[in-house]
Amino acid sequence: MSDEQPSSTQSRSLRSVLNTIWRAISVPLGAVILALAIGAIILLVSGANPIQAYAALFKGAFGSPAAIQRTLEKATPLIFSGLAVAFAFKAGLFNIGAQGQLLFGALTAAVVGFAVQGVPPILHALLALLVGGIAGALYGAIPGALKVYTGAHEVITTIMLNYIAINITDYFADGPLKDTSPGNIVARTPEILDSARIPSIGGVPVGFVLGVLAAVIIWWILWYTTTGFEIRTVGLNPNAARYAGMKVAFTVILTMVISGFLAGIGGGIETLGVVGRYQPGFNVGLGFDGITIALLGRTHPFGVIPAAILVGAMKAGSSQMQFSAGVAKEITDVIQALILFFVAADMIVRKVFHIKEAEEEGPALSTGWGQQ
Repeated sequence: MSDEQPSSTQSRSLRSVLNTIWRAISVPLGAVILALAIGAIILLVSGANPIQAYAALFKGAFGSPAAIQRTLEKATPLIFSGLAVAFAFKAGLFNIGAQGQLLFGALTAAVVGFAVQGVPPILHALLALLVGGIAGALYGAIPGALKVYTGAHEVITTIMLNYIAINITDYFADGPLKDTSPGNIVARTPEILDSARIPSIGGVPVGFVLGVLAAVIIWWILWYTTTGFEIRTVGLNPNAARYAGMKVAFTVILTMVISGFLAGIGGGIETLGVVGRYQPGFNVGLGFDGITIALLGRTHPFGVIPAAILVGAMKAGSSQMQFSAGVAKEITDVIQALILFFVAADMIVRKVFHIKEAEEEGPALSTGWGQQ
């Protein structure tokens, strides 16, 4: 009898864990399935073979070691931009400005990468990344401060700050920081020094490893530190947090600073590990994709990783799909948009797959509106 009791307890505990995992992944998984199904219909209407197209997409993303490395490279900045958006969500903030923060991180990392000389390889890359992260953090602090001291909503201010960041970084890339090497007519900075490059080890980009490490650190901060508890409390109920003696204004600004830091690191890794310089066109959309990543990962740091790999795989495999199946690369953008739509409109997914709604399951897109 005594042997059966622990066994029964362990069985219930295992079922509880499995139910928790299923509640976390059921809606994102259903959203991906629905998006792929509708994407198949679009492919059929356009005259393409969906099976052939998706097979080519998979082959381009995972069909060889080089393809896997390319997928992980595509996923790396998405992990950081996804973490940036997800982290802000925990404090009830909707950081649409990850794109601008990422751009400043990418540009400043490039400047350190080509202008600072005589620094040992590993230290040079770390220094460039740190400066890129600080640039993103400072830019992220602006909407946080505006929200606290003026009441301006972060959705509006971050959208506007994105346009400012795009124009400022474009100006520097085509002006004071432009590559002046003979024959260059493109808006871009000089190439970074070899000592600032982030390499790949055994086909795995070091930047991707840093992304996974960042997810672990953010998870630990949110659930195992006092600061993380205060951030989550402010996100759930800022008035209750204020009544409990928490510094809500400081927490809001700190959250946006950390969020901007993560986005800036993502931009720095894209510059130092993939592009090798700052060139505006290579960073388009990476910050905005962070919204998709965060929502698909249910704003959990560990959920961000597979979500980023999925979207990274779609980006990496789109060229193969275009070449082998004659499908426009933009079809992957359509599928990605459908995934975001179904994750946001989760009631559709729940009704199609008969998924029960659980309490506190993921964020609402309106989180943060009208708060503080």
